[in-house]
Amino acid sequence: MSKTVGDFFVERLYDWGVRTIFGYPGDGINGVLGALNRTEGKIGFIQARHEEMAAFMASAHAKFTGELGVCLSTGGPGASHLITGLYDAKMDHVPVLAIAGQAPRTARGAHYQQELNLAQMFADVADYVQEAEAPAQIRHMVDRGIRTAIARNGISVLILPGDLQEMPYEDPPRKHGAVFSGVGYSRPRVLPYQQDLQRAADVLNAGEKVAILVGAGALGATDEVIAVADRLGAGAAKALLGKAALPDDLPWVTGSIGLLGTKPSYDMMMECDTLLMIGTGFPYSEFLPKEGKARAVQIDIDASMLSIRYPAEVNLHGDAGLTLDALLPLLQQKPSTTWRERIAGNMSDWWHTLEHRAMQPANPLNPQRVVWELSPRLPDRAIVTSDSGSCANWFARDLRIRRGQMCSLSGGLASMGAAVPYAIAAKFAHADRPVIALVGDGAMQMNNMSELITVAKYWQRWPNPSWITCVFNNEDLNQVTWEQRVMEGDPRFVATQQIPNVPYYRFAELIGLKGIYCDHPDKVGAAWEEALRADRPVVLEFKTDPEVPPLPSHISLQQARKFASTIIEGDPDEAGMLAGAARQVLSSLLPGDKS
Repeated sequence: MSKTVGDFFVERLYDWGVRTIFGYPGDGINGVLGALNRTEGKIGFIQARHEEMAAFMASAHAKFTGELGVCLSTGGPGASHLITGLYDAKMDHVPVLAIAGQAPRTARGAHYQQELNLAQMFADVADYVQEAEAPAQIRHMVDRGIRTAIARNGISVLILPGDLQEMPYEDPPRKHGAVFSGVGYSRPRVLPYQQDLQRAADVLNAGEKVAILVGAGALGATDEVIAVADRLGAGAAKALLGKAALPDDLPWVTGSIGLLGTKPSYDMMMECDTLLMIGTGFPYSEFLPKEGKARAVQIDIDASMLSIRYPAEVNLHGDAGLTLDALLPLLQQKPSTTWRERIAGNMSDWWHTLEHRAMQPANPLNPQRVVWELSPRLPDRAIVTSDSGSCANWFARDLRIRRGQMCSLSGGLASMGAAVPYAIAAKFAHADRPVIALVGDGAMQMNNMSELITVAKYWQRWPNPSWITCVFNNEDLNQVTWEQRVMEGDPRFVATQQIPNVPYYRFAELIGLKGIYCDHPDKVGAAWEEALRADRPVVLEFKTDPEVPPLPSHISLQQARKFASTIIEGDPDEAGMLAGAARQVLSSLLPGDKS
């Protein structure tokens, strides 16, 4: 049998190191699927329940491995379904290759079934997008597409018409108009010039109260960040994508920043005189120092991300670890420990505050307690994923990450529905590690329940079956409900916010997984322990109180006024809302009250 275009395409992916593809089949991509089948497992195909979930899996694979993530779909609706997951990867700067089928070339332009202008559709999300027209194109399309995605930490999309996939493969002819590409890419050392490092050191050495903000770009530079922070006597806050960059048991690490952040992070940023930002695109400038109040240095591998949140006096284009390592000898040891001791004291108080809040009574369960009880039980080397919504608040604040653990979520896009596909991809990448997804009931109903079927299909391949989806069941699209109340001053709009009560744990049991249900605060810890020792994947459902507000640790006067107007207008859940707010938010506005 002669080699088809599909055969060559798959072989070329293998030559580039691709070993896993997440996707969903369709007739528009059958030629590639047949070629994958003929490789007899050299490249594994993971069948998601939906193409969007496959793209999220590819994004997560890139995040948890540092490798290229790959997803596949047919043309038409299959291809359009990939878009959200690809934007997730784009906004979080991780490399993903998408492979999409297309209508036959002979039908292109004829308003044929499932014929969409895919090149135009993917043009915004992709750094490289190309539709093939001839067999001789395939070689350079694969080579350039993969190299571009990896080198730019971006998205490449390769579109293959169905009829082309079945044609005999032909090497490019040696004549004018043909090109000959090759496989391979090695990342360079990206390091600023010595004079720029010295300028940065001068700024940092002059500061008396240095704050550090780390993001995903610092995930591979933990030791270097710690060394620089110790030299500068600095405190460090973490953007959500950088949550695993520094362990939370370091007393000067203030945890998350921003809307989902901690009060010590906010106070540190408001009081510092110098700011060092490392590998972060944290979006909310209001949580950074007021412009002109602090001198700043920023390090990023992507020059386009420099000085777009806070004007840095010195912008260093470079790899975080290499740049910090080169910067360290130029830094002077801070003689005073007062600033760092204050940060550590604030953080110690904050952990007590979080514990106090987590243990407050609720109806029936306080969602903060769910994550607070997980932290000390979280196994070494565990991987935690979070969805967007109120559960992300508890992930950000209450989960204490230790060295060796990993975590992530949809950061820049903040898309609902990413936690379970992220957790699936994490398990395929690290099958020996425990994986836990924190998911709201809105995201479960949107698309995550169906991906439990994917888990049921594949889990017996995993040498370690420990895989848990924790569902916060509060029958409410809770983050938006509280945003309506506090940011808009509107009462809860039942028509948009209330969602059905679904027995998620029973669905798990129906498909052969383990289901656990908990609605009593004294049983939360035991429920986690039962889930962690289970012999199969688990859906752990907690019945949580929607009136525990998932709002910023720092409440502005304007937000307090908006909340007051909600009370005046009348909220359908006013009694519970007031009780929850009194315990969690309003009391924090009163001097001397840390409850």
